[in-house]
Amino acid sequence: MAQSKAPSAIRRFAKANFSSSFLYPLKGIWYFATHRYLHPLLQSRLLPLTLLSTGILAILGITAYLPIVAFLALFHYSGSAWVNGTFFILGIGTLLTSMLFEALFADGTQVDIFDAVMVAEGYEHLVKDRRPVADDIDESDPVKRIGSREKGATFAPFSFRQIIELLILLPLNFVPFVGVPLFLLLTGYRAGPLLNWRYFQLKGFDNKRRAQYITTKGRRFEYMWFGTVYMVLQLIPVLSMVFLLTGAAGSALWSVHVEQQSAQATEEEEYSDDA
Repeated sequence: MAQSKAPSAIRRFAKANFSSSFLYPLKGIWYFATHRYLHPLLQSRLLPLTLLSTGILAILGITAYLPIVAFLALFHYSGSAWVNGTFFILGIGTLLTSMLFEALFADGTQVDIFDAVMVAEGYEHLVKDRRPVADDIDESDPVKRIGSREKGATFAPFSFRQIIELLILLPLNFVPFVGVPLFLLLTGYRAGPLLNWRYFQLKGFDNKRRAQYITTKGRRFEYMWFGTVYMVLQLIPVLSMVFLLTGAAGSALWSVHVEQQSAQATEEEEYSDDA
């Protein structure tokens, strides 16, 4: 009997130590596309988001792109100067968009998306601790079921520290070959935990509990990979504004995955204690 349990224990260990967190920003895109109840939340923001993103990138492209490429060509191979210059401009565009739009307009919509996905996936008890969730409305439309957001509801908190860190990291894009990957990894490392902030709110974590959660059991690197893929999507011109909202769905799906893992671990501990 003990021998039959060993392989399953090994499989559980391997599964626990393999992080698929990098897939969840991509899963969020598919989930958003295939669940029509989320589409009105995008439609209400799509035009202003697209116009803002396109306008910022157009201005940067016209005024700054060629001078930056010319500067990089002094110490780059010609091809890498164009690549690094492109990522530098896209990084500046992401920074300006964050400052001008995300903190002021998009965050509330991201909270609604996150909460609606949590309700749809069976975790409305977490959402109910923070905002009303109606039981007498069609369950096929979780967006209509969720009530007003609570005061202080935040998907990803606006942080001047994060903006300053992004400014500091942007020059990495000037470094040939390794600069762009380093920029993406380091910004992803910082952004990852912030992108799961709403989950921490639903769980009622204080600062100490949140820090403990992020830094235990290798979660810091899971957040890094999640944040890195999210940042890559944010650098895609125009579509980055769509991915801003689908990222909230991806964050919620990852939170559901974490809750399922936690429940499974609790059941296994109880089974072990009974045995």
